[in-house]
Amino acid sequence: MTATQCDPHEWQLRVQLAATFRMIAQLDWHEGVANHFSVALSEDGQRFLLNPKWRHFGGLRASDLLALDARDTDVMQRPDAPDPTAWSIHGTLHARLPHLRCLLHLHTPYATALSCLADPRIKAVDQTTARFHQRVVIDHHYSGMADDADEGLRLSRLLAQQPILLMGNHGVLVAGHSIPEAFDTLYHLERACRTLMLAYATGQPLRELPDDIAEQTARDWENFTDSGFAHFEETRRILREQSTDYES
Repeated sequence: MTATQCDPHEWQLRVQLAATFRMIAQLDWHEGVANHFSVALSEDGQRFLLNPKWRHFGGLRASDLLALDARDTDVMQRPDAPDPTAWSIHGTLHARLPHLRCLLHLHTPYATALSCLADPRIKAVDQTTARFHQRVVIDHHYSGMADDADEGLRLSRLLAQQPILLMGNHGVLVAGHSIPEAFDTLYHLERACRTLMLAYATGQPLRELPDDIAEQTARDWENFTDSGFAHFEETRRILREQSTDYES
């Protein structure tokens, strides 16, 4: 797949998603050749882009991404079949929640550590943690690696409540209306979890913000969306200064 072989909108999404893989690798948030990102191509979410099976984030290019259809029953029999867990989860989520255009699933260090606590709530202790005040749904039912549509259906019911899913004993899944918005949310989610885990590490009691202040701060973040697009483009600009091969 090259820029001349697909429509400009799809190619733009390919380049943005490839950049996201590279930026996440530079942050050292990838885990081996696991974890998956996807973005919807069609309005109904049935067609979407997904990273190929067992390829390192740090080397992915726009042309490497798989264009898949959730209705394709033969996809797993092909030589370039995606990872079965990614197919089961991302295909189901895009088809059931088409308004959530981009899905980012990772095992980032601090969010994953928080997900392993008996109480994994993101408590509002500063401005960044307050961004997620009552805006994260927690999955308490990890049952091992999933490779069937039932897991996708279960997760879709959770993401229908909130587009940020802290997966207990597992990691995170962030959904967004665009790739830049999802990337910015994921970035600040990991920062929030880092702040909280560092605060826990002191062994001292937390000084939580009052609910009304936390809620107002979260709403302020929701009215500050332009910064998320700027954050994505600035990070991508730095990436392009190092290499542009991800755009090929």
